[in-house]
Amino acid sequence: MRNLHLQFVLAFLAGWVNRSQQALIDYLQTENEIYREKLRGKRIRFTDDQRRRLAVKAKALGRKALSKIDSIVTPDTLFRWYQKLIAEKYDGSRNRGPGRPRSSDDITDMIVQMAKENPTWGYTRIVGALKNLGITICRTTVKHILNEHGIEPAPKRGKGMSWATFIKVHFGEIVATDFFTVEVLRPFGLVRYYVLFVIDIETRRVHIAGIVHQVYNEWMKQIARNLTDVVDGFLLEKRYVIHDRDPLFTDAFRRILDDFGVKPLRLPAQSPNLNSYAERFILSIRSECLNKIILFSESQLRRVVTSYVEHYHFERPHQGLDNELIEKGNAIANPNSAIKRKERVGGLLNYYYREAA
Repeated sequence: MRNLHLQFVLAFLAGWVNRSQQALIDYLQTENEIYREKLRGKRIRFTDDQRRRLAVKAKALGRKALSKIDSIVTPDTLFRWYQKLIAEKYDGSRNRGPGRPRSSDDITDMIVQMAKENPTWGYTRIVGALKNLGITICRTTVKHILNEHGIEPAPKRGKGMSWATFIKVHFGEIVATDFFTVEVLRPFGLVRYYVLFVIDIETRRVHIAGIVHQVYNEWMKQIARNLTDVVDGFLLEKRYVIHDRDPLFTDAFRRILDDFGVKPLRLPAQSPNLNSYAERFILSIRSECLNKIILFSESQLRRVVTSYVEHYHFERPHQGLDNELIEKGNAIANPNSAIKRKERVGGLLNYYYREAA
């Protein structure tokens, strides 16, 4: 039943991403164009609340995406409103003068955090959660604070489950896999190599499953056997593997995983955000290492990738893990010892540490 439930959710996400969302965007763009034609030459006046809502949505979308749509205001105007929203948030002049004092920044931040982390919570539910923390505040104040931050009421905010929430619910059971390519300069020209890796979404641990010049079916079958090895396979105690629709993930590869009890799940087409953890690793290894060196052999490629993965696990802090290391170790550093530097790949990758006590 659990497998069926997960497949149902993924099918729902696929339909939503590929059909409903695009159809909605096309409709809204057309509707917006019609409004602009009717209002051409006339000045549109916005309320402060409307400016806040548009500014928050514009910031989340980004300037590049905004430039591709025919917005009723320019991206520069939207981001100017957003900067004004930030300035107003930290404007201490509002706390002066007569009238009821505004809520402290700590309480305001807590209300905003609760609303974002719990999309279905309404104003009254947030008031109750604050009361459990010893904070007494009225429902109207919560409403005003959320309005000031451009956060919509619960009925609109709570529609559906975000992909990020879905992934977190299944932490410990889901891993992601993907390929990335690397060009190696050989005497007879550039040769493309394929690197297959698997990442544990909960811990961010990465395993390089294989590096090969030409991906073929028997190689993929052997990779599947290695990943599901009963002694040290990376997929031990995992239940699902998510991957894109690249034909390199062959039927034989998927069948071996399935027979072992690990369900391979294809993601919807053209939805890289659904495999964001794998995409983020690819971005990291390229920007921090591979894009800065020229590779001349397969053996050099293997050494560099191995060095980066060790750096990634033992020496590189991760923002998604509160800037902690994946593998921390048990040794306690001596705060009085000298700071030392450990370098990899000729100094491209550096790690600073103190000797253990």
